[in-house]
Amino acid sequence: MTATETQSQKQSPSQLPTQPTHRETKPPVSWPQGLSLPDQTGDVPVLKVSGLTRRFGHITAVNNLSFEVRAGEVLAFLGPNGSGKSTTVSMILGLLRPTAGNVELYGHDVQKHPEVVSKSAGAIIENPAFYPYLSGRDNLRAFGKALGGVSNARIDELLELVRMNERASDKYKTYSLGMKQRLGIALTLLQNPGLIILDEPTNGLDPAGQREIRDFIPELARNGHAVLLASHLLNEVEHVSDRVIIIRRGEMVQQGRVRDLTQKGGVIEVRVEPQEVTPAVETIRRIGGVTNIQPGDAEGDIIVSAEPQVGRDINRALAGVGIWATAVSPRANTLENIFLELTEGSSPGEQDTSLSKRRRFGRGS
Repeated sequence: MTATETQSQKQSPSQLPTQPTHRETKPPVSWPQGLSLPDQTGDVPVLKVSGLTRRFGHITAVNNLSFEVRAGEVLAFLGPNGSGKSTTVSMILGLLRPTAGNVELYGHDVQKHPEVVSKSAGAIIENPAFYPYLSGRDNLRAFGKALGGVSNARIDELLELVRMNERASDKYKTYSLGMKQRLGIALTLLQNPGLIILDEPTNGLDPAGQREIRDFIPELARNGHAVLLASHLLNEVEHVSDRVIIIRRGEMVQQGRVRDLTQKGGVIEVRVEPQEVTPAVETIRRIGGVTNIQPGDAEGDIIVSAEPQVGRDINRALAGVGIWATAVSPRANTLENIFLELTEGSSPGEQDTSLSKRRRFGRGS
């Protein structure tokens, strides 16, 4: 389901405000008729979420969540399954009313001005609902007509952008999952919205297609869009995002610039004999400065979250109990390591299925 599918009220375009960022951005997009522009456009984020809370009976799905996204920026929105990401996105798009707090697009409350969503936000939050017997091009034309008219030139531009121009005349039902995902991204961009929400945009794509979408996401930001990205491919998120927020059980547990987070702390890879892993973990856990311990990719590998200088203490402590490590190697921290450390201990319904197979040893002292 996309934001363009939820609302199709025709509006007259005017000029949107721009927000200078670290990227050089291009002139922006159309603005819903009847809404005044903010007086100080330079201080107004594209998306502002303030104290957002949603309860379902006695269950709090989202609790006092606040963040913003500015033009020319990619913000990664991460959390285990069941952590409240989809609920948050639904409230951003005006599909679900908050219990408390509010969402603003360009300074306008989406609950008071739902028309701002149809012109200023595009999102893929589920599989888009296309007409199976129409071609990809005719599907985009149909949605464009419902939205008040989109030129054929714009449609052709988007088809080429998502590498669907050669199959644009084929029926939608003949497309692979990856091709359907690409067409969904084209639909999201029909009206050139200021805010773009991408939930698992590389789902179903082969490695070449994943690379194309990964390279395409920063281009959206350079074109002046604000991008909210949700993905389980944390390595890719790390390379295309400017900032990241991580939520757990509906609450924010970390936020910041990707570079700042990955440069903070670090990890040390320790390799011992497989039969020595358990006593090695118990020994390492007692060392000061160790914040987390988890298994490595190979048998006998232990990944320790700690500053690089702690490696000397680990080597000394292991030798003191008769364990001779074959490797104690500091390496740069990653977004995946940060995510695992912050979300370990999640409830079964919240655990990220793409990471659940990775057994963790538990938090150190």
